[in-house]
Amino acid sequence: MKHVPDIQSERALGPDGRVVRDGGDGTLNELDENALEAALALVEASEGSVTVLTVGPDDAADAVRRGLQMGAEDAVHVLDDAIAGSDAIGTARVLAAAIRHLDAQQHVDLVVTGMAGLDGLTSLLPTALAELLDLPALPLAAELTVDGATVRVRRNLDHASEVLEATLPALVSVTDQANEPRYPNFKGIMAARKKPVTTLTLADLGVDASRVGLSGARTEVLEAAARPPRDDRVLVQDTGDAGVRLAAYLVDNQLV
Repeated sequence: MKHVPDIQSERALGPDGRVVRDGGDGTLNELDENALEAALALVEASEGSVTVLTVGPDDAADAVRRGLQMGAEDAVHVLDDAIAGSDAIGTARVLAAAIRHLDAQQHVDLVVTGMAGLDGLTSLLPTALAELLDLPALPLAAELTVDGATVRVRRNLDHASEVLEATLPALVSVTDQANEPRYPNFKGIMAARKKPVTTLTLADLGVDASRVGLSGARTEVLEAAARPPRDDRVLVQDTGDAGVRLAAYLVDNQLV
């Protein structure tokens, strides 16, 4: 579960090419709420427990605390200054190490992620994480079920749907079509105060700091510029025929 800048706030890249993450309130990545809801529903339908995991600075703890309020049993926050500036591959490397750490303590059957982070919108992390963990990846699931040792997802494509299956353990990323995330109730909020949040560092996970952060990034932003203002807008004053004029414009420009 990722802590991201508020999508309603002004967003920009700083001089170093990194997303500016201060100057406004952050929030839990909305698409990760769908992932947590899917995991909670699986546990409620059968058995098991849900651990929420995040990587980021101090305020990233808000993301996993939200997860605890929604119903997760415990939480892990990987906190280390050396992680700052990591790209999707570096972040996946840290998450993979954290999941292996958890798996050594209690077997991890299923890793569930959102389909994208609303700050970068690369959608790269789920499959990169699956590759690093050597797990089958079932991305962009609109429906998720588990039957014994088999995980099954349905994906909605442009003109069809497809069903994918894999044997656990596996990794699934879910879309915002998968469910409607629950809202934490008062009981859940109060119970979350007593639930543990474990903080881990790169040293705890055995991750070489040179392989993450800016120094370990495999991508680099060379240049960025603000989107130029649009100068081709046409203001149509409705005198009763605006609909006809709009339809004619679409036809003339071969947009219908």
